[in-house]
Amino acid sequence: MKRLQTEAKLDNLNEVLAFADEILEEAGCSMKDQTAIDIALEEMFVNIVSYAYTDSGVPESEQTAEVIMDVSGDPASVSITLIDGGIPFDPLAKEDPDTTLSAEERQIGGLGIYMVKQTMNRVEYRREDNKNIFTMEKTI
Repeated sequence: MKRLQTEAKLDNLNEVLAFADEILEEAGCSMKDQTAIDIALEEMFVNIVSYAYTDSGVPESEQTAEVIMDVSGDPASVSITLIDGGIPFDPLAKEDPDTTLSAEERQIGGLGIYMVKQTMNRVEYRREDNKNIFTMEKTI
């Protein structure tokens, strides 16, 4: 299990993705799965950056995101957990968008988490110790 703690700033997205890619490459992850995981990780990290600390009262110096990754099992599976101390937010609580509607007819928002749910094998949210904890897993 490897951990990365970083400031919840968009400037740190490349650091987060490089951290994940190094672990995935060491595990022999296919490029197709690595790309899907990178997109899901980017979506969830950007959500933390964009929304977690808005009106939270958390000082900027404490606005962090932690990424925990673990690859295990046979077949191999990657588990990625993102933790932030922002306002409570369960991204799984929102109803999936109606993808049969045109872009003009669809409500704004929700497409990113829908994509994460479709590309990962399992997603889970919980609130614990005043922290948002989002875990996603994918068989690689």
